[in-house]
Amino acid sequence: MCGGKGTRLESPREKPLHPIGGAAMVDRVLAGLEASAVETVFAAVSSNAPETSEHLERADAVRTIETAGEGYVTDLMTVLEHPAIEPPVLTVAADLALLEGSVVDRSLARHGERTASLTVSVPVALKRRLGVSVDTRLESAPHLAPTGVNVVGSSEESMTHVSYDPRLAVNVNRLEDARIAEERCG
Repeated sequence: MCGGKGTRLESPREKPLHPIGGAAMVDRVLAGLEASAVETVFAAVSSNAPETSEHLERADAVRTIETAGEGYVTDLMTVLEHPAIEPPVLTVAADLALLEGSVVDRSLARHGERTASLTVSVPVALKRRLGVSVDTRLESAPHLAPTGVNVVGSSEESMTHVSYDPRLAVNVNRLEDARIAEERCG
């Protein structure tokens, strides 16, 4: 998911292209996906981030899906309507600059063969301890923050997994988050 405006980051680059550890965040996320059990990668792009779209269209292992860029839920619905997509579908936010294959595989294993959807979350206290921003909380559990890693299942059921992995707690939404991600990626 990389079609948002990224205005909170205040970067001269589009948010997915903001560099962390010498690489664009979206490239770091793609490397994590490539090192995982994920077989096919689609990138949800929009006119909000045209340079990101061009960047990803040059990547061999990625197919892009154009969305309206109106928000996560609206863009996800567009992705799920694409004829090449069928649940279960792993979704990953482009701002998870510390994502690694093992983290992705643990999330997939947690979902297993279930038909329910899975939201991977972290405690808000972990994000605060790391010094990163807390922009969203789960409505049903305000002490938890969504990580940007989800599995969309084929049923109406949903479940939440709580992770204590700092790599999932660092979403780069602000320059301070980027600084912390930079420190942690070394």
